[in-house]
Order: sequence, then C-alpha cells, then structure tokens
Amino acid sequence: MRRLIIECASEACSLALFDDDALVANRHEILGRGHAERLVPAIGELPQAGRADSIAVSCGPGSFTGTRIGIAAARALGLAWKVPVRGFSTLALLAGSARDYRDTADLGVVMNGGHGEWIVQTFDADGRPKGDFASVVPEEAVAGMKAQKIVGNRAEEFVDRRGFGTALHRLPDATSFPSMPNDLLTDEVTALYARPPDARPPSP
Repeated sequence: MRRLIIECASEACSLALFDDDALVANRHEILGRGHAERLVPAIGELPQAGRADSIAVSCGPGSFTGTRIGIAAARALGLAWKVPVRGFSTLALLAGSARDYRDTADLGVVMNGGHGEWIVQTFDADGRPKGDFASVVPEEAVAGMKAQKIVGNRAEEFVDRRGFGTALHRLPDATSFPSMPNDLLTDEVTALYARPPDARPPSP
C-alpha cells in the first residue's frame, strides 16, 4: 500500500512516498516561503507523480500559510485519486523523528511560533502527547518544560536559555512518518493553530 506524506507547516517543503513503511522517494527543501509554487511540482517529481493509495498531511501547528497549502493540496489529490486523506500533527512528527526506542524519558518539542513566541509540547517515550500544545513567550516555555531532550528549530536556543538538556535542531521531515504512532492520525483534516490567525474575515 502506497502512502504519500505531505509536510508544509514549517520552512521546509517535505514529501515522502512510502510503500508500507519502505521509503520509495522523497523531497525535502528548505524554502522559507514559496510552498504554493513548489509543492505541486515537487509531488510531480516523485515516481508516478506521487500517486498513492492514501495521503497523510500535516495539519500544523506551524506556518498558517504552509499548513493551509498542504491541506488544500492533499484534499485535491484525494478527490482526484479517490483515496482517503488523513491528518497528523507537525509536533508529533518531530517527536517521532527524535525517538530513541531505548529511551524511557519524555521529549520536548519547541518550534518557532511567530511574533516572538515558541510552540511547545511534551511527548512521552512512545511519541504520544502528554498535554496540549501552546504558543508562549520563550521565558514561559523555558520555565514550563522539564524534558531533558528537546527537538525542533528552537531547540538549541531553548537549551541555552534553560542551561541544561540535549538539543536536536531539526525541521519536520516527512520521511520520519513511520516513527510516529499510527493512532495519532486523524480523519479530521483541519488546520491546527497555536494562536489565532493575524488576519480575520470581516464581520457580516
């Protein structure tokens, strides 16, 4: 069974095509901006243009624009290919990428949240969340998170501020998908926001 993984909720445009848990092909580019222009061509570069039996897409939290672009592309391909689309958390993907199966300790995920805030969440050794994610100022993040191992694009700064721990600097990568617990997938494919969007539609 082939599955296409789409992750666009950070600076990276990350894709992976799996046959069961075997990686067939992937694309991982650090764009910053430009996901809308790059995502569909990158899918087209995969074998059989990424055609799969199912699709899994990151629902955030992370970049408002990148998350929406990834979800829109996944839904469109799901309709065109007549295959199911499921969602997952970007933070859970990051936690899965840093799991050491010999480790029994908690893991902290710290990502850039915009406006000077960080998105934080703690996961257990099985890669399952121990609470809700939150977007907080760095001082609050450092005071509230006790996990020894920290992963994310703000991991190094977090550990420097706190004064202890192990930092794993990385962005979400679609190839880490098999390391994430399968029961964290959801049929509710909607964007997860750590803070309210800056722009709101006008009131009626």
